[in-house]
Amino acid sequence: MDPSGDPLGLTAEQMRELGYRTIDLLVNELSDVSAPAVRRGSPGALRAAFGGPPPDQPRPWEELLREVHDDVLSAISRVAHPGYFAFIPACSTFPAALGDLIMTAMDIDASMWLMAAGPSQVELTVLDWFKEWIGYPTSAAGVLVSGGSAANLTALACAREALLGPMSERAVIYASDQSHSSVARASRIMGFRPDQVRVLPTDGSHRILLDAVVGAIEADLQAGLQPLAVAANAGATNTGAIDPLPELAELCHGRGLWLHVDAAYGGAAALTERGRAALAGLELADSVTLDPHKWLYQPIECGCALIREGRLLGQAFTINPDYLSDRLSEEVNFSDLGLQLTRSARAFKIWLSFQYFGADAFRAAIDRSLDLAQLAEEQIANSAELELMSPASLGIVCFRRRFPDVTDEEELAALNAELVRQHEQTGMGAVSSTRLHGRYAVRMCVMNHTTGPQDVTRTLEWFAQAAVPARRATRPARDYAERRSEMASGWGQLGQIDAETVQNLPLLADLGDRELEMVVRSGLEVALEPGQTVIDRWQGTRSFYLILAGTVEIRIGEERVRELGPGEFFGELAALDWGAGFGYVRTATVIACDEVRLLALSPGVLHELMRSAPEVDRQIRAAVRERLKRV
Repeated sequence: MDPSGDPLGLTAEQMRELGYRTIDLLVNELSDVSAPAVRRGSPGALRAAFGGPPPDQPRPWEELLREVHDDVLSAISRVAHPGYFAFIPACSTFPAALGDLIMTAMDIDASMWLMAAGPSQVELTVLDWFKEWIGYPTSAAGVLVSGGSAANLTALACAREALLGPMSERAVIYASDQSHSSVARASRIMGFRPDQVRVLPTDGSHRILLDAVVGAIEADLQAGLQPLAVAANAGATNTGAIDPLPELAELCHGRGLWLHVDAAYGGAAALTERGRAALAGLELADSVTLDPHKWLYQPIECGCALIREGRLLGQAFTINPDYLSDRLSEEVNFSDLGLQLTRSARAFKIWLSFQYFGADAFRAAIDRSLDLAQLAEEQIANSAELELMSPASLGIVCFRRRFPDVTDEEELAALNAELVRQHEQTGMGAVSSTRLHGRYAVRMCVMNHTTGPQDVTRTLEWFAQAAVPARRATRPARDYAERRSEMASGWGQLGQIDAETVQNLPLLADLGDRELEMVVRSGLEVALEPGQTVIDRWQGTRSFYLILAGTVEIRIGEERVRELGPGEFFGELAALDWGAGFGYVRTATVIACDEVRLLALSPGVLHELMRSAPEVDRQIRAAVRERLKRV
């Protein structure tokens, strides 16, 4: 106990001793180049190590550090490992970590100028850097938050308050199928229902389709809805894709919509000449999300929301209760600019690390990542064993292993997924996976400042040379031609949906008893007259349809794409869950060619069927891959 009698106090010498020992532990851990990139902890072992109540009596610091080393740090992935290319790596600098330590040890509350004038001024300075780097005016405002998810929520909430005020069931947000899941989460938190978020398709480069944005906005205006905001990407998490920002800005501002750009991953590239050119138009956005704990190499957590018209941020979040009446400020109270009242001083680590290294060092690290991603693309393109799925964009490149005698997409996915699993077990690094327009891809994100050309080459050579995994048994395709013919001649005489009718549909022919009962009890029969529209393009409806009788025509714009008849299905793309209950808009118009009867299923029922019936899942995903190409 501290001689003063403080039960939680330490003397200066005790603090110094604990600090030295802790720093030694950290330096040893950070210097250990032999540690594997991924270390998965056993839930049982960790519960055994850390379960139970806290001790009533103190334990020696040396003993605690040993436990931290043996049981805590041994069960973490080393996301700063030079071979770690999975998800979004994190590779902070040691001076930035020390900056976090200083602010944490001093227990600073940076919510208001009264309590933290120095840290508040540092945050203002850092925000000025960010504004200059992305081309924002000095009148812009911002706030540092926990990460990109909180920044997207902050920006979209500001957009709603600025253009709409209280939540309205008429408001609509537009995003692409490459938008980060936090856009869906933010929309749900703000009260947007699934039919108030339009998920729009992307082109071959995974950029949002402008005509899709225009079409969806016009359809919503005709339906009496209120288009509110477009959430664009400047470095999409899947591929690093950058949406057409200048064109989106012109569209949004011409129609009175808010343009938000999620640049959490890619925005820091604006420090470099190449990155600034790639991100042209970012300065036109009404709001921008940045993530310094990504490409600015800051310790987690650190995100940023910037608002071009700065006064709107304060208008959206300022609340003045009586218990804060003493906090009047001549400068800024950051608690008036975001969700948090009590908040940490996140800017100091950024300021300290940039002062120590200089901005040129960070530019060099970002440029190095861009170069290495380009190297990866070239090596993949020149490999007979690897297939380039998405070219390098802001440090991200996607590929997969070729298997000459395998053409089935789901089998290709299974084989590549097994390679991803086996690669992790080598300890040399880690990659992650995604799906691009329905096709499985191995995703490589090159961001760590510790990564060199040898790390990229070693990973790609492993995927090219690894032994082919054992092939899973595939279910032979069934011949439904005869059954379709029988359905076409007999459907007109059927009445209420029953189990036999459901089982005559090729997609649902092999359902188990539980799944069959679910369809019979929840399915809805729909009858249409010739020429009647089933679905309008850009609608937000999400039902899934199977054709019981008759023929429908599929149109994209003025083009007649195809006809579908008895036993076939449509509407699967919109019915799939993109995130938080939101799904694609309708990407085509469907019109009855003659008298048509349909079985309609809700998205929830379809999702359950796909989870429990592998053959249904396989056929639906195959249709998604094929039909996305036509969009």
